[in-house]
Amino acid sequence: MIKKIIFPLAVVILAFILLSWGVIGHRAIGQIAENHLTHKAKNAVQDLLGTESLAMVSTYPDEIRPYQQYAYTAPWHYVNLPHGLSEEAFNQQVKNMDKDNVYKALLTCMANLKDPVKSKEDKIFALKFLVHLVGDLHQPMHTGRAEDLGGNAVKVKLMRKETNLHGLWDSSLIDYQGLTYKELAKACDVYKKKEVKQWQKEDILKWVYESYQISEQLYKEAAENPEFDYNYYPKHADIVKKRIAQAGVRLAFLLNEIYK
Repeated sequence: MIKKIIFPLAVVILAFILLSWGVIGHRAIGQIAENHLTHKAKNAVQDLLGTESLAMVSTYPDEIRPYQQYAYTAPWHYVNLPHGLSEEAFNQQVKNMDKDNVYKALLTCMANLKDPVKSKEDKIFALKFLVHLVGDLHQPMHTGRAEDLGGNAVKVKLMRKETNLHGLWDSSLIDYQGLTYKELAKACDVYKKKEVKQWQKEDILKWVYESYQISEQLYKEAAENPEFDYNYYPKHADIVKKRIAQAGVRLAFLLNEIYK
């Protein structure tokens, strides 16, 4: 488990406002992952979770964050970096960070699942976080900038309703569709096998950098005009759909590799 440290009040507050993809989005990602698990991986997951599904445990890390004993997990959900980094510079900064972030937390969860010395309780905790963090790192605004709390301080309007850039991408665009998590999973899990294999073979840092590139564009749009109209969702619907699908099939890939 990643070392516990005491965080300042701002980080604890941030734990309450970072809710990547909301309940529907995270559960859809879990459902898509289950669709792509090997028989061996399904059995291993069931041994740990029992009657719970990947979809149902996907929101566990957000559910425990309001409790002080889990405040140390707040930085696991995101990574904040400056504007305008090349992929090489981005990779170096993420890997060389002293503090916890979503990339480091994900690697730790994977290592704990593979570690024969870890208890079943530790492995269950690691699995629940693995499911959630793969979803988080595919949400573009979880790779935002520290100075605006990953877009939480960037005020925008969607069809005259006040919100912020982070919240807009966490749940507003998902809720806009009015789908259940199973309906959303079905709508997103439609990509060709060739595309899926390409997504899965790319390095995890590449997954994070994809989100960073998207966030750069989202910041630019908000700076140009923070009052978004009815065209905002149609314009970005394909991005939402693709990131949900990528998160699901990549999560399945990690679990298939861990339990092969």
